[in-house]
This record gives sequence, C-alpha cells and structure tokens, in this order.
Amino acid sequence: MTEQQTKQERAHKAAMIREMKIDPYPYKFELTHSTLQIKNSYDALAAQNDTVSVAGRIMARRDHGRTAFLTLQDSAGTIQVYIRSDDVGAEQFKLYSLFDIGDIIGVQGVVFRTKTNEVTIRAYRLQMLCKALRTLPDKWHGLRDVETRYRQRYLDLIMNPDVRKVFLTRTRIINTIRHIFNAIGGIEVETPTLQPLYGGASARPFKTHHNALDAKFYMRIADELYLKRLIVGGFDCVYEICKDFRNEGMDRSHNPEFTMVEIYWAYKDYNDMMDLTERLFVTIAHELIGGTLITYQGETIDLTPPWPRRPMLDLIKEHTGIKIGTLSDAELLQAVEREIERQEKAAKDHQPPTGVSLDTIAGNIEDQAQDEGEGDTQGVDGAEGLNRGKLIEELFGLSVEPRLVQPTFVIDYPKETSPLAKTHRTNPTLTERFELYICRREMANAFSELNDPLDQRERFEAQMRQRLAGDEEAQLLDEDFLRALEYGMPPTGGLGIGVDRLVMLFTDQPSIQDVILFPQMRPEPGLYEAAHEALEER
Repeated sequence: MTEQQTKQERAHKAAMIREMKIDPYPYKFELTHSTLQIKNSYDALAAQNDTVSVAGRIMARRDHGRTAFLTLQDSAGTIQVYIRSDDVGAEQFKLYSLFDIGDIIGVQGVVFRTKTNEVTIRAYRLQMLCKALRTLPDKWHGLRDVETRYRQRYLDLIMNPDVRKVFLTRTRIINTIRHIFNAIGGIEVETPTLQPLYGGASARPFKTHHNALDAKFYMRIADELYLKRLIVGGFDCVYEICKDFRNEGMDRSHNPEFTMVEIYWAYKDYNDMMDLTERLFVTIAHELIGGTLITYQGETIDLTPPWPRRPMLDLIKEHTGIKIGTLSDAELLQAVEREIERQEKAAKDHQPPTGVSLDTIAGNIEDQAQDEGEGDTQGVDGAEGLNRGKLIEELFGLSVEPRLVQPTFVIDYPKETSPLAKTHRTNPTLTERFELYICRREMANAFSELNDPLDQRERFEAQMRQRLAGDEEAQLLDEDFLRALEYGMPPTGGLGIGVDRLVMLFTDQPSIQDVILFPQMRPEPGLYEAAHEALEER
C-alpha cells in the first residue's frame, strides 16, 4: 500500500469514528498516572484495585478474536494493555477495531500481571485522542536512516527510546549548570540575539535587516561583550544560556546554531575559572553516573580533579621538539608546513604518530582543506597570511590537540589570537587564557578578562588590520563596548562552555547533530516550495 493510500484509509477510519458520534481529535483527557508510575506503584494499585487512566501512542497490537493486546508508549516508557470485548462493550470494541499503530489513545482500567508476570492494564474504557494518518516505521527495524532521523526528529523520538533519553539528559545537564552558577551568586540574564555589531568571538555572522528600524543587524555569534557590559553596570556575577549563530561549516562537532553558556565573575581570574570548570564537570558526572569515570566512544575518561594545567608552548615542545621562542615567523611557518606534510605522509603510510588515530589525522587534514576552500587565510596554501599567534595555534592543532584525551587545561595563549584576554602577568607575548580539552575536542574557553580600555582599543585596532588584510573572522572594533570599559570594569574571570559538546560527552554521542533536537539540514527539494513562492510574491 502506498503512503497516499494509507493516509486515505486512515482518514476514512477517522470519518467512521465521527459517524459513531466520537471526535477522533478531542480537546483533552484526564490522566492519573504515567506508564512508569503504574509500574512503580503496581503493588498498591493492584491491592486496592484502583482505576488508572493513562494515555499514549499505540506501538504494537496483537488481535485474538474478541480479545487483544496493545503496547502503549508515553514519554515515560511503555505498558501493555489488555482489551476484552466483554469488558469494554460492543461499541468500544468496535472503536478499537478502527485503531491503528501510531494512533494516540486514552485507556482507563485496572492493573494486573499476566502469566508472564508483565504489568498490564485491563481496559474497561477506550478513547481515541488522535487518529494518525501516517504509518510508523517497522518496529523491528526502527528508524535508522540518519538523515531522516535528523529531519524528522519527531519520528526519531517516537521510534528510538534511547534518543529521548539523550534529550532528557540534556535537560538535566542544563539544570545542573543553573544550580551551580546560582549557588555562587550568579544571576541568569538575557542579552540580544539581534545585534547592530557582532563580537566576542572570531567567526562569520548571519546578517539580517530590521525593517522597522531600517538598519542592518547580525545574529549573535557570542554574548561575551554584552555580559561584560553588565559587569560594568555593577553585577558581580552574570551568566546566560543562549543560542549562538555562526555562518560557518558543519561537521561532527560544529553546527551553525548551537547552545553556549557563558559566565562572568567579578574579582576572579582564569585560575578561578579553571576551578569552577572542574567543579561543574565533576558535579554533572556525579549526578548522572555517580562517579568521575565516564566512557566516550570506547575510551575511559577520568574526570577526577585536579586536571593538568599545561602551557600551550610547553605542549608543543613536548610533542614536536619545537621551542617556539627560538623561531622566527618564517621558521614557524616552515614548521607548520612540515607538520602538515608529516601527517599527510603518516596517513598514506598508515603509520600515525603515537597516540593519534588515522581518522584523527584525516580529520585534521580535511579541516585544513575545508578552511582553505572557504577562502580563509587559514588554509595550507594561504599559511603565509597567518600571524605568529595563528601559526602557533595551527601547530598546536596539528600536533597536540589529537593527543589530548584526558581532561587538560591548555593555558597561556598567544596575544594575537586572544584579543579579549588580559596580557599574561609574566609574559607579555601571551594572555591569561585557557581552553579545556577532553577527547581531542575543545570543551571550554576562558580568560582573565581584559579590562584596560586603552589596551582593548589597541587589540581591536590590530584585529581590524587583520580584517583589512583578508581575515574575515577577525573581530571588529566596538566603540560602545570600549565606552563601557572606560567607565571601569573590575578584574573579571570569564568562561564559555559549549553545551552541545558537553551533552555529547556525557551521553556518549559521536556527533553534535545527535544532541540538537533540530539540527540544520539542507532543505528537502520541493518541501517548502509553495511557501517560498508565497513569500517571494509578497
């Protein structure tokens, strides 16, 4: 039977239900329990012969003449329903005959255990709550096609209970973040999604036009500069859990629309933010699994603090033998190019460096090619356009990042690539910045925040020069933010954590699309054609 024929047949059944003077799409249904509550309270419910009222989607049915069994699924789980003609009556049993897998129904009855000891509801009243017109995928094969799962997440949630668990865990993680930040005196705030000037990160924005104001606006790439304005305004600790939007490529750890949490804490520095980061990850681990040992994609990760705090330049020297301070810019460029060639050769020879998989090497090289193809100054052939700080970070990304499996704070980044961070108190070429790496992936980024307005203006001006030289991701000079700093911002520690990557880690998901309910996808051909035509005509 074709999809169209199925829809017609089910629509006909809905019409038959209406002929019975029953609305197949009623307005409400009174619930007494979820499926999980029934199972957890079975002994008390059975002892008192209490009536339960539960609703859910039919996931399976087995007919046996005048009796039948259904599997009913709600947000908490599944439960078996036993339907007997003598119990529900002829009209209700006729209604049952018009049910299909996928329909949402209400059931009232009492609980008992079958001969196989399965908790079951013995129905005495049935109610149609929503007649489904489409057929669910085969229950034995489920929904496996990744593209369909992402495009039709509603279907993915129906068919794959483990997917629902991932998103319930996501909610628990976000609630834990709020609890920890509230406990230190943090105030949750909201900053603009539409901004007259984007900033706070090195990224390309999405652009739009505000009709009423007749002005150009940008989708937020970060909320950092607005949160710092609030520190200037007198709040001692502010945080925001928000959507950021970056007009960039997509891969297993990047999505153009993603969730970040950023917190700014007055009178703290990046050492305090490392302590806070450890506390956050460890608390989440204890609440989810009761300990600090987790497994991600087959690797055991030990989150027991304290985590190593390693300067970036020391890590590069350890893994490459290169002492950055002794190299000229030209020599550093040559070192980056040699590392790229070495990894390409290792991949071809199937001899990855110790501790690095071939897949990781391939990913690094692919990232290089992707950057180059997008017209950045960060591609292999365009490496001559990189400043010294970017060359250092490029070498780090190629030679060190693939080896960082256990939690590691990489600290003290080049000044050229950290325009919003305070100059390191002992080395003027570096900043007090760290990134947390776990499983070869950046998980957090933090600074001792730059609060000297004159130094900040010089950094912005340097960024503007990089932009004029062709770096499309260099940051812009924000006069209003500088004006705010000129009123005075106290010493402040700032921290940003990618919530999606955090959820990936704690739910053992390989791709960021697996933890975003509705990830960006190329529109299906023809699906929105009529709507787009209407918009264009208008």
